[in-house]
Amino acid sequence: MLKQFSLVFCVLFACYVGVNSRELKHITKELEVNAPACEAWELYRNLGLINLIVRKLPNVQNTQVLEGDGGVGTVVKTTFVPGNSSYTEEFTVIDDQKRVKAAKGLEGDCLAFGCSVLIVEFDIIEKSQNSCIIKSIVSYAIKKEFEAKDPKPTVQIEAITQASKEYLERNN
Repeated sequence: MLKQFSLVFCVLFACYVGVNSRELKHITKELEVNAPACEAWELYRNLGLINLIVRKLPNVQNTQVLEGDGGVGTVVKTTFVPGNSSYTEEFTVIDDQKRVKAAKGLEGDCLAFGCSVLIVEFDIIEKSQNSCIIKSIVSYAIKKEFEAKDPKPTVQIEAITQASKEYLERNN
C-alpha cells in the first residue's frame, strides 16, 4: 500500500511540475531501525531531522528555515562545507496517517548542474512494535541537454538515515 502511495505521489508530482513520470529516475534505500515507528516519525515529520543533520553530518555548516514552521510549505536551506555550497527545499507533503514526508528541491544539488526536478521522500514503515524501516526515495529528472553527463543527486540520504538510526536507537 505504501509503495503504491509513493509511486502515485511521484507520478502526480511529476505531472504537476511538468515532467513525464517516465523521465523520473529513482534512488531508493531502506534502513531498519530498532525504534518504534511513531518515534521515528516524530523525528522526521517536523524540524527535528534538520536539527539532527547539523549536529551529526560533518559537512553541514548550518541550516536555516527561510519560511514556515516545519509543516507543508516550509522552506529550508542547508549550507555545506567546504565551499559553502547550499541546497534549498520546500516541504510538500507531510502525511501523519501514512508517515510520509516529501520535499521538492528548489535550488542547489543536482538542480545546479543538470536536473530539472528533485524530490526527496521519507516513508516510515512500522515493522513491529519496537522497530521500523526508514525508506528514502530520491526522484529526479535530467534536462535533455545534460543527459550525456548523467548528473545524479548528491543529497546524502544514506548519511541522514544512518544518523537518524543512531539517534533513535540511542534514545530508545
